[in-house]
Amino acid sequence: MLLLTKLILAHLLGDFVFQPAKWVEKKEIKKYRAWQLYAHAIIHGLLIILLLQDFNFWVPTLIAVSHLVIDAVKLVFQKDITKRSWFMIDQVLHLGVILSVWYYIETPSLDPNIVNSPNVLLFITAIVFITTPASIIIKTFVSQWTTALSKPNPNDPTIRIPSTSQIDTTSLQNAGKIIGILERLFVFTFILTNHWEAIGFLIAAKSVFRFGDLKESKDLKLTEYVLIGTLLSFGIAIATGLLIKTAL
Repeated sequence: MLLLTKLILAHLLGDFVFQPAKWVEKKEIKKYRAWQLYAHAIIHGLLIILLLQDFNFWVPTLIAVSHLVIDAVKLVFQKDITKRSWFMIDQVLHLGVILSVWYYIETPSLDPNIVNSPNVLLFITAIVFITTPASIIIKTFVSQWTTALSKPNPNDPTIRIPSTSQIDTTSLQNAGKIIGILERLFVFTFILTNHWEAIGFLIAAKSVFRFGDLKESKDLKLTEYVLIGTLLSFGIAIATGLLIKTAL
């Protein structure tokens, strides 16, 4: 694993630490005609030589050349609206080359039966459950109060709380779903690692960020709606974590 760690470290240093923002801009403008593209690939090769301290040059040469080709293809085909997709593709391809080189050199023994291990399957099932399935369960449960949010406040008829569909249009797309998934993954991890205090910190941090929205809404219904969804999310993650921890 030491070789793999060094190869990944070289990639992180070369792609993110030692690549100035101006180089990225020049590459996107001039594409494969930019000298920064070739300097970037050379830096990757030099970093691998430095970290491996091995004068067998086929490894740094292969990775540097493959990095050059992958980056060039990305620069030629990516558009403004596809930059995010191409960034992910670019990183996956680089990681694929690194893993291939590592596997070729060390030929690690991989046990195919690990997937059939009860503990591994249990852990994977829990992770899958607290992501999208839990989001759908929570959304379905709180949907019974969705229509109530669009009704006028009886204490102040001039205040009308927007419906959830209207709220979604004023926030980042799918932001609530992603936040819920991330918070459940955090809580699940904290439980398995016996860091209950971190869960309290997470709840406090979310409360601070939510306080402004709830204060501006001036409506008890929205506050209750948010609290129900939050407590359900944390409750599902805690219950799942305790269940898995007990089973393991």
